[in-house]
Amino acid sequence: MATTSVANNILKQLPCNFSSSSFLTNNLYKSSSIVLATPHDRLTRQVVLQAQARPTWLPGLDPPSHLDGSLAGDFGFDPLGLGEDPNSLKWYVQAELVHARFAMAGIAGILFTDLLRTTGISSLPVWYEAGATKFDFANTRTLLFIQLVLMGFVETKRYMDFVNPGSQVDGPFFGMESAFGGLEPGYPGGPLLNPLGLAKDIKNAHDWKLKEIKNGRLAMIAMLGIFVQAYVTHAGPIENLVEHLSDPWHKTIIQTLSTST
Repeated sequence: MATTSVANNILKQLPCNFSSSSFLTNNLYKSSSIVLATPHDRLTRQVVLQAQARPTWLPGLDPPSHLDGSLAGDFGFDPLGLGEDPNSLKWYVQAELVHARFAMAGIAGILFTDLLRTTGISSLPVWYEAGATKFDFANTRTLLFIQLVLMGFVETKRYMDFVNPGSQVDGPFFGMESAFGGLEPGYPGGPLLNPLGLAKDIKNAHDWKLKEIKNGRLAMIAMLGIFVQAYVTHAGPIENLVEHLSDPWHKTIIQTLSTST
């Protein structure tokens, strides 16, 4: 096991008088951990325990047993114990991925359209009023119907792939399913969703998964901030930023919240 391997590497570097016979006769190996008594032994155990440690959302906190660090972005955060059931944990992982990607797309859309609006390049509505805007190319009912059909189709396919991984690669939708790759549930890939060919070996793409979920969680927090900001100031994020930069010492979140009450 990993702990035993680390211990063996450490023991090779210890003085010769710390022999393997004295080590083994004292039953120092115990359930893949090391029980040590001498100063050398205590130092060895400290190094081994540090090698075993992994970062958690609260330093010094022991992560729950059902979060073993194998999931991307697993920092032992589950105060309500929602992931104790393995099947529920798999679904929560997929749900977080979807919400994270929606949040990242939403943040990009809000900032881009707000930048066009505040600079006068376009007369787009502020993001929280965009849903009530009437478009000339289609009425609201038509847009709603199209959205329900398309998103319903995609979400159904996603759920079916979650229940039976790989089952949706060859489907009835004009062969378009193959363009999404079907790397694993939650990571469809393919030329449409992975045009740069990143993380083709999804099983060993832990770094890419970690970067995505970290950015996604940051985007979800940012969306919450934009919601609160819009409710308090009745303005877009770019407008708030410009106003803050015009007088950084007096136009801050503290003054804004104090004057809004």
